[in-house]
Amino acid sequence: MRIAFVGKGGSGKTTLSALFSRHLACSGAPVLAIDGDINQHLAEALGGEEESAPPLGTHVPEIKRLLRGDNPRIPSPEAMIKTTPPGRGSRLLRPLGDDELHARHVGRAGGVPLMVTGEFDESDLGVACYHSKLGAVELYLNHLLDGPGEYVVVDMTAGADAFASGLFTRFDVTFLVAEPTRKGVSVHRQYRDHADRFGIRIAVVGNKVTCEDDLLFLKEQVGDDLLTHLVHSPWVRAAEQGRAGSRPDALASLEPHNRHALGVLREAVDSRPRDLDRLHRHAVEFHLRNVRAWADARTGEDLAAQVDPDYVPGRTAQP
Repeated sequence: MRIAFVGKGGSGKTTLSALFSRHLACSGAPVLAIDGDINQHLAEALGGEEESAPPLGTHVPEIKRLLRGDNPRIPSPEAMIKTTPPGRGSRLLRPLGDDELHARHVGRAGGVPLMVTGEFDESDLGVACYHSKLGAVELYLNHLLDGPGEYVVVDMTAGADAFASGLFTRFDVTFLVAEPTRKGVSVHRQYRDHADRFGIRIAVVGNKVTCEDDLLFLKEQVGDDLLTHLVHSPWVRAAEQGRAGSRPDALASLEPHNRHALGVLREAVDSRPRDLDRLHRHAVEFHLRNVRAWADARTGEDLAAQVDPDYVPGRTAQP
């Protein structure tokens, strides 16, 4: 199952992404965390010594070559763009599978397997968009065959930037982290309006709640979208200062209410029905949008022909 954490900058979405990933890992569940934020802080939030791996965003040509496989609709890896959907012959991946992509690009932080998109560095300034790096994550999710009991947790870019590509439609569950402030809940309205157009439900996770008034404020502002909340956490502050321990089981010392909230998040994920048709339908829709907007003109090819009619990953048999 694919889980996105979104929210305004400073809301705590990276912290929640890390806590939830560690919570899953502590239970023994297979989990892969992906840092898809322009500010690459997920490894630090996961804690512990990092075993780094090459970032996805600087190896897009090799990733395209691998994922293209023997798909006859794609004449070459160079013909692939970030939205190219899989078809018969494409290389599909299992989370943390025994393949070249995972072997090369999965590191670890705090005992949790981690992939990163890579930082927006000096060579990108003025000439590149960070979403070109995020395109590697979009391609990866398009070609991923993850099932119930397998978790891919993505820390997304902050603010409305998360909606600047079709990546926001690639998740089974989207958690919006919101502080009990007017700025915090204003982001919820913006996200909800974008997501509603595509039938995507956003569940709000209140964060940094300090009193009953904070909780009442969140309930008044976001209504039934509020799934659960986390209270102000001395444990998180200690973790951010390197004093809380780096092993996943260090979460045993997390405040009881906050441990319970993480359990609520997992229950929400596990109870969510997998809709393969919706995930692939959105992948195709955003591919065709990009084809019309810029891709055909830039490549000089008919990239709409890359769509394999009636194909759905995990449902349509390979030849």
